Amino acid sequence: MAVDFRLYLITDRKVATKPLPQAVRLALEGGVRAIQLREKDLPIRQLLSLAQELRSITREFGARLFINDRVDVAVAAGADGVHLGTRSMPAYAVRRIIGKDMQIGVSTHNEDEAKAAQDGGADFITFGPIFETPSKAQYGAPVGVKAIRYLKNEVRIPIYAIGGVNSGNMLQVMSAGADGIAVISAIMTAEDIRKTAAAYDTALTAISKVVCTDYCAPR
Repeated sequence: MAVDFRLYLITDRKVATKPLPQAVRLALEGGVRAIQLREKDLPIRQLLSLAQELRSITREFGARLFINDRVDVAVAAGADGVHLGTRSMPAYAVRRIIGKDMQIGVSTHNEDEAKAAQDGGADFITFGPIFETPSKAQYGAPVGVKAIRYLKNEVRIPIYAIGGVNSGNMLQVMSAGADGIAVISAIMTAEDIRKTAAAYDTALTAISKVVCTDYCAPR
């Protein structure tokens, strides 16, 4: 299964301007084709119920659904993959559980983590924070755009830039070699989620035609 998206939306129901299922549907209507369900504080049964609801919605749009950390929920909900953090079960162990048909994304913040994710069998990574952003402050100082360019020469799997990426710096990020971007608040907090998602999708498509190399994730 190819990594075939450029815009990766990570959920946060606490900041979303609509109930989460509605917010996700609006984002998909706007062109998003990959969703990561990241609601770490939900009890397991509520998380599973939400995952199943989002699975139904994403199927309508032919979109990918990833579940943050919870391999069991991903399998039970029939998700397309799992997204792992720095404290999660390592990718190689998750691969033994889910097999080859589901994808694995891994959050990384430096070169060592990125290489470890690749060596462990990850299909793609998020990398950052690229810019200053409150949601990623716990992961240290921003790595900057130059770090993307360097990392692109060190790993073969797709890199999704995360952390403060927006319409004003998207060109800079993609020109540095990112295969796509991962966002939370840029879309989740938008007053018009559909319109904002569509603007991001359109801009990424246009930019990618100009700056992406052969390694860019296809769309």
